[in-house]
Amino acid sequence: MTTIAFIGLGNMGAPMASNLLKAGHTVRVFDLVPEALQKLANEGAYASQSAQDACQNADVIISMLPAGKHVSGLYLGNKEGEGGLLNSLSNKPLIIDSSTIDAETAQSIHEACEKLDLDMVDAPVSGGVAAAKSGNLTFMCGGSTQSFERARIVLADMGLNIFHAGDNGSGQVAKMCNNMLLAIHMIGSSEALKLGTKNGLDPKILSDIMLASSGSNWTLEKYNPFPGVMENSPASNEYQPGFMVDLMAKDLGLALDNATTTNSSTPLGKLALEMYQQKQNQGDGKKDFSSIIELL
Repeated sequence: MTTIAFIGLGNMGAPMASNLLKAGHTVRVFDLVPEALQKLANEGAYASQSAQDACQNADVIISMLPAGKHVSGLYLGNKEGEGGLLNSLSNKPLIIDSSTIDAETAQSIHEACEKLDLDMVDAPVSGGVAAAKSGNLTFMCGGSTQSFERARIVLADMGLNIFHAGDNGSGQVAKMCNNMLLAIHMIGSSEALKLGTKNGLDPKILSDIMLASSGSNWTLEKYNPFPGVMENSPASNEYQPGFMVDLMAKDLGLALDNATTTNSSTPLGKLALEMYQQKQNQGDGKKDFSSIIELL
């Protein structure tokens, strides 16, 4: 099978790498947290001493990192272009970055890969930790058709829905738009449930009514924010993530920055960001993003 280097073993990266192992690939992993490395090593991965060690002669390199600066630092190095992974490769692996970052950084890494004749896709994901564990993630890919076709074979071992959103950076734009809409849906669903329960309605019955009516949306169906309505939802587990408030605020910030750059009007996105920042200011950044209902 394919030899894959996986860099970044956080809440999403670790189960993604685990699914690659289950699919029969040889997986070399690296993370700054020793415990994360050891966990994957116990599952059969090769724990590497550095990202460079993990990636030497790998067929595919996958990164899942917190922010654009980390992704840029990994592949491109410092401002002088020193220490970047791309300059240390001795072969031509496929590069897949599944981090959620700004489109501009993704495009800069695409450009660097093109100069070295490397195929790359930016492939951020949707679905959260549960989908990462079950292998049912949605991948939104940006890059050439050739790069996408190569990547799709590997991504299929971690995800259920794999889309080619367009050219370089398009995956990040698609993810940005999706998460902005998700935040708006979550806030709207929370408002409706709070209003209904303050008028004496049962939140489960109200949720069922809205799911069968024109107010139906993903948050009501899969991720209900009202405690006790869904047994396995973060709301029924004291809002343990899941997908943290901090991460939603980050993604909304990316969307609003892009809206400014492209002169796009996103008033609901702006309000959503302000509400999630309020949650952060209350010390709730590590809670699941469905905890936004607590503001209401």
